[in-house]
Amino acid sequence: MADQTDYPALNGACLWSGPDLMASGAWLREWPKGTVEQFERNLASIKASGLPETEVTRADFPLPGHEDFLQDLRDELEDGLGVIRVQGLPVERYDPADLRRLFWGIGTHLGTAVPQSVKGELLDEVKDETRINPEVGNEVRAKQAGAGPILSSRARARSNGPLRFHSDGADLIALLCARNGIAGGESKIVSTAFLYNEIRRQRPDLHALLCRPYHRYLPNTDRLPAENRVFAMPIFGVRDGKLTCQYSRTFVEQAQEMDGVPRLAPAGIEALDMLAELAEAHCMTVPFEEGDVQLINNHVAFHGRTAFEDKVEAGKERLLLRLWLSPENNRALPPGFEVFWGGIDAGTPRSSIRARLDAMGA
Repeated sequence: MADQTDYPALNGACLWSGPDLMASGAWLREWPKGTVEQFERNLASIKASGLPETEVTRADFPLPGHEDFLQDLRDELEDGLGVIRVQGLPVERYDPADLRRLFWGIGTHLGTAVPQSVKGELLDEVKDETRINPEVGNEVRAKQAGAGPILSSRARARSNGPLRFHSDGADLIALLCARNGIAGGESKIVSTAFLYNEIRRQRPDLHALLCRPYHRYLPNTDRLPAENRVFAMPIFGVRDGKLTCQYSRTFVEQAQEMDGVPRLAPAGIEALDMLAELAEAHCMTVPFEEGDVQLINNHVAFHGRTAFEDKVEAGKERLLLRLWLSPENNRALPPGFEVFWGGIDAGTPRSSIRARLDAMGA
């Protein structure tokens, strides 16, 4: 077993407990005066130009006078708390197409949008698709009936069920609450850095295991040979005093169903169980208000959600718009993490899907 000094304790603002952050409100922001009016001028200009939403650049969506606010967001995400919620966007003013344009424009000031699937989606919608998407609906119903393999992360996200704590395959995830359902759908967020230090303190033996490779299966890579859909990488990694963490229990469970993947030892399972238990104990659980923009640095925070309920006939269907972003000030990652991210150098656009597309020659 490696010595604990190989995995140093972490410091900084990214170490927080959910109850403490909730009480302080330090992660909350509001749009500065005049921002919404500038949004609307930008929308009018973009619509007049005929630019497709994902071809809009930062120059096409200027936010003069708000540079300090935007820099604060970027700095807080990379070197501060790692989580922000900006409140007060009047989503009821905009039709669906304009809301997508607006959210994309905001995203251009935070980073480069990267693909969220091998189909290349850059701006995605998170909603319950079990009624309208046969592929998702059939997978969820089969699992509910006790049949079929492990439910994929994609099917979980596109149902109305709960989501376990996880991190996404991009430096940042941005979510805009466009519409709420009638109940549930609360966001659960926890500091990964806090979990890292706590496991290190309580169980250095399990902490060391989490700093060693776990086999994972990356879904939505059907064009790759089966053996290339599996990768091995640590849960935790540290470089230059900064943490990175890629975690999805579903990815680990799906890999365990594949031939040729080593079976997890009991201690490896115990380490994942402890990670999940501490995440539940130290997270914050907060409802979305319509118009909230939630920003998370996936290297230092996990997110999940509670189950939710829609009422279609009343027009109350939960809808989040989602961007995966790679910011200009992103951190360097430890050697060995390129198997998932593609690039590990600071300031390099990267994502798990981009890495897979490159592997497929796309």
